[in-house]
Amino acid sequence: MHRYPRDMIGHGAVPPDPRWPGGARIAVQIVVNYEEGGENCLLHGDPASEAFLSEIVGAAAWPGQRHWNMESIYEYGARAGFWRLHRMLSARGIPATVFGVATALARSPEQVAAMQEAGWEVASHGLKWIEHKDMPEDEERAQIAEAIRLHAEVTGARPRGWYTGRCSMNTIRLAAEAGMDYLADSYADELPYWLRIDGRDQLIVPYTLDANDMRFATAQGFNSGDQFEAYLRDSFDVLYAEGQAGAPKMMSVGLHCRLAGRPGRAAALARFLDYAGGHEGVWFARRIDIAEHWAAHHPPRPRERPSEMDKARFVERFGGVFEHSPWIAERAWMQELGPAHDTAPGLHNALARVFRSAPEERRLEVLRAHPDLAGKLAAARRLTAASTAEQASAGLDALTDDERARFTSLNEAYMEKHGFPFIIAVRDHDKPSILAAFARRLGNDSATELAEACAQVERIARLRLDDML
Repeated sequence: MHRYPRDMIGHGAVPPDPRWPGGARIAVQIVVNYEEGGENCLLHGDPASEAFLSEIVGAAAWPGQRHWNMESIYEYGARAGFWRLHRMLSARGIPATVFGVATALARSPEQVAAMQEAGWEVASHGLKWIEHKDMPEDEERAQIAEAIRLHAEVTGARPRGWYTGRCSMNTIRLAAEAGMDYLADSYADELPYWLRIDGRDQLIVPYTLDANDMRFATAQGFNSGDQFEAYLRDSFDVLYAEGQAGAPKMMSVGLHCRLAGRPGRAAALARFLDYAGGHEGVWFARRIDIAEHWAAHHPPRPRERPSEMDKARFVERFGGVFEHSPWIAERAWMQELGPAHDTAPGLHNALARVFRSAPEERRLEVLRAHPDLAGKLAAARRLTAASTAEQASAGLDALTDDERARFTSLNEAYMEKHGFPFIIAVRDHDKPSILAAFARRLGNDSATELAEACAQVERIARLRLDDML
């Protein structure tokens, strides 16, 4: 058997109402990335200079050398850009979350004091602003621990949120292991969600790479402040309209002191903030506020997940979804199941794939395992619990003598012609429509009826799974 860990279903077609405070239609969350002084640099013990997210197009690392231009660009973020963003947000009373690189924070005590005086949340952005993808697991674990220690030493409090950014395949698990209230290394949704990590429910408050000023420093990004502003406004308008329609979301905006802090970009950001702030029902929140709200109003719900069941439990639970055919569940368990199969539609698809790919004789066995409608087994109370409930839902457990005689006659005629019982998802019908379908389908050829009966078997299975999950 194979298990696919990625969650491709998420909140599904109808996401939950986050119930933002005050009935807000949208939560707008501003992130200020503070990386200046934590980037790759020989002074920081790194083997080469920084080459990521700067004004230098096509920058490359300089092994063994300091890159004066790169260093001064990062210094601009600390010396000028940060204060421009700080003044802009403070003047509007907009709280922010800082993704703070621990070593960068340690080298900027005045900026840290300003963040705290403004009431901003200071979350962790790792120990250093470096790439982690090839870092050994034990080393990354040690760096996370040191980042938390240094962060607490510099700010006076342990970080409650975590965002590495340039992460490895181990980052999420290791950050969760360190005991964070929320993690932000995800771009998978517009609402928070819970992620199972090593048997524990970890809250994820996803971030953004599109509504992000980093695109001023990447290919196919923003070339002017107007483009940045237009993109932010369009993003806001779509999410705000969805919130008005009863499906509020969260909008993240990612900023960097050395990028959005430049005057030509700051002007666009200011216009967007004023635009968003001019709407009713906008909640400007820190990420920790969103995390606390979500944990209080949408806590994780303990439930048995089909993709996590062992084979015996899976077959016990779902072996009867296709009538008296546990082999379907046995084979479905061997598939590449994952979180997408922990819902009724997802698990139905996994079971139906086994049924559809089976030889015709095996599918006929499934059809023949179904009881006649209002037949002898029903009269003798020998139906499965599911079949009993289904037939009762259409009133087939309370037939008159004439109705029972008619069903018996139709059952016999259908079986004699096609070689398997008449099957219909009775929950979709009442007695008159069932009898009408009986009469109509008796006239079909057997190939047509085989296809119809198989479709009805799948429909019955789906309705049963809807009840179970």
